[in-house]
Formats: sequence, C-alpha cells, structure tokens
Amino acid sequence: MLCWMNGDYVEAQDLRISPFDHGFLYGLGFFETFRTYKGKVFYWEAHIERLQTALSQYRIHMSYTEADLLKVVQLLNEQDKGQDGYFRINVSAGEHSIGLQPTEYRQPNVIVFRKELHATPRGMGKNAQWLVTPRNTPEKGLRVKSHHYGNNVLGRFEMPSLAQQEGFFLTEDGFVAEGVTSNIFWVKDDILYTPSLETGILPGIIRAWVIERAQSLGIKVEEGFFTSEDVEESSECFITNSIQELVPILKLESKLLLGNKGPVYSRLHEAFANEVGQE
Repeated sequence: MLCWMNGDYVEAQDLRISPFDHGFLYGLGFFETFRTYKGKVFYWEAHIERLQTALSQYRIHMSYTEADLLKVVQLLNEQDKGQDGYFRINVSAGEHSIGLQPTEYRQPNVIVFRKELHATPRGMGKNAQWLVTPRNTPEKGLRVKSHHYGNNVLGRFEMPSLAQQEGFFLTEDGFVAEGVTSNIFWVKDDILYTPSLETGILPGIIRAWVIERAQSLGIKVEEGFFTSEDVEESSECFITNSIQELVPILKLESKLLLGNKGPVYSRLHEAFANEVGQE
C-alpha cells in the first residue's frame, strides 16, 4: 500500500513515527476518513473543516494546504489505475520530549493512508446490539476524531464482527449516543430521529447530509435525548459513516426492522446514490 507522509510517497511498510511523537505518548492526534467517487472527495470541505477545528483547538499547526492534500489523494488514486479509494488523513502532534512542555505544535506528522474499497453492494444491512460499555464524554465541547479511541475499541470487543454488526453506545445517563463507527438514525410514525450532538457524539459528515436532505424531502427530523426504548419502538433504523454510507439495520437485539425496505431509508438512500453519482 502506497502512502504519503510529510511530503514524500512511502510504502506502508516503510512508514516510521518516533516514539516521542506526542500522538503516541499522549494520544494527541486527529484524523479524517473518507472515500472518493469518480476521483472526488464527497463533502471535502466538511471533512477538512472538522479536522482544522480539532487542530486549532489543540494548537497543532497544519503544514500543508487543502490543495496539497487533495493532490495527494488524486495521485494515490492514480497509482491504482485511477480507482477510487478509502482514505485516512492523520495528523499527530509531532516529536517532543516526554512531558507537556509545548504550548503549541508546529511540526506535526501528516500521513495520508489509502487502501482499496471493498466491493460491497449499497443497501446491505447489518444487525445491531446495545453495548454494555458506556459512551465516554468528549474532552471539550463537540467530539473530535482523535487518537483517543479506547472507548470505541472496548465497544468493538463486545461484538464478534464489525462487518456484519454494529454496537450502539448509551451515555452514562442512559441516552442513545452513537455506534462504534457510525451515527444512528431511526424512524417512528414517519419521523426521523437521531441523537443530539449535545449527547457527546461525533458530528458526522454523512449525519449532517442526512439531516439536511431529509428536511429538503419533507421528512420531519427530531434531534434530542432518547432512550433505548425509543429506538426499539421504531420501524426503521440505519447508521451512517463516510465509508459505508447509509447502512440499514435488519435487527436490533431481537427486534426485526424493515432494513432496506424502509420507506424513509429508501428515499434517503436513493438521494445519496444519485448525489454521489452526479459527483
């Protein structure tokens, strides 16, 4: 797998990070995952804005422009005969001595990873379960995509397979939060529900797209604090992320759901497929 690090194209097995990188020592690093469609990144502006917000909050100075990073994405795809890919941009704080001496980080390590996309048909469903592990709270304000991923790993350990299942976190107070790698939506009485960002969930890029597009289609959307019972009373449920797009839930615990036959899911799924086709 060919990657890019700090201005150079590097084979994956040759990537090197110092153990003194504060991304390793203190988990101080942030990332974005996305895929390309016909060579273009879907909602690139939203991804880069979310990343830059996190970097600014933690005083990490990005040393490359948006144009630089988009060029890297393009060239990495070209190395694979122009095929679209699964990407991760990773920015860690950079090398410093042990201790929290720095007041800012001016030489971060920036890596762009690319791997092949799995040929999974759109609309393939998953089963879901409630997790015993509670969702942790974000460090400050809105949650960011950071190296602090231990909570997600503990949730993942509760399931035999992330490929066929998703785990749903509740907050410490018992409110529905998000999936291990996704945001959650469900439908009851033709209303689309999703947890509020105030529950401490990640402001997902596809989550925002779904809310905006649902409203434009005349589907009522409610964000708030909900319990597991609220979700279990639904007729439809689906999850979203930037790689898997909109994934219908076939069964939550023992409750059967409409999956990709759900009318609200079907409308949104069709709208998404049309939009990325146009992209």
